[in-house]
Amino acid sequence: MKTVETAVHTTERRTDSRITKIALTGLFAALSYVVFTFLQVKITLPGGDATSIHLGNAVCVLGALVLGGFYGGLGGALGMTIGDLFDPVYVYYAPKTFVLKLCIGLIAGFVAHRLGHINESSDKGHIVRFAAAAAICGLGFNVIFDPLLGYYYKLLIMGKPAAELTLAWNVASTSINAVISAIAAVVVYMPLRRALNRSGLADKLK
Repeated sequence: MKTVETAVHTTERRTDSRITKIALTGLFAALSYVVFTFLQVKITLPGGDATSIHLGNAVCVLGALVLGGFYGGLGGALGMTIGDLFDPVYVYYAPKTFVLKLCIGLIAGFVAHRLGHINESSDKGHIVRFAAAAAICGLGFNVIFDPLLGYYYKLLIMGKPAAELTLAWNVASTSINAVISAIAAVVVYMPLRRALNRSGLADKLK
């Protein structure tokens, strides 16, 4: 009888955790959309293209630290992809955005939770180190693959001249975004973690 009750309790806990994560994924999607769309500094490039300085990637990392790689990355990816779809300059990049931002979350979540086990740790130094490592790894991936994938994406869609004109600008903006996003994600995560622990919500996210 106790075995059945334990199994039922475990199933209910997993269902509750999944529902909570799905709800917070939507919240992170909305947050990433707002941050990317309304708080960005857009830089117009030759040929009618553009790049921007923004903290949308910080939301991807923050989501991965709180929810895990898949849900956190999905929230950030959905929000910024929707932002691309509503912007006539970025609309063509929506598929690329979704894939890259999801990857940021997956990588950051893997480092933070699979390697660092930050949800099971109470050592503040350990948590900060692995949160920072997760942000650096996820955003480091983006620094390399966003301009690279963007180059070949533009090469196929817009032609080689447009791709070469914007490559250097994209490398610079992606690098700047990575630095400020990594710092912002870790700085925001630590007090947010404490708030989640005090509210009891953190237990539902494990």
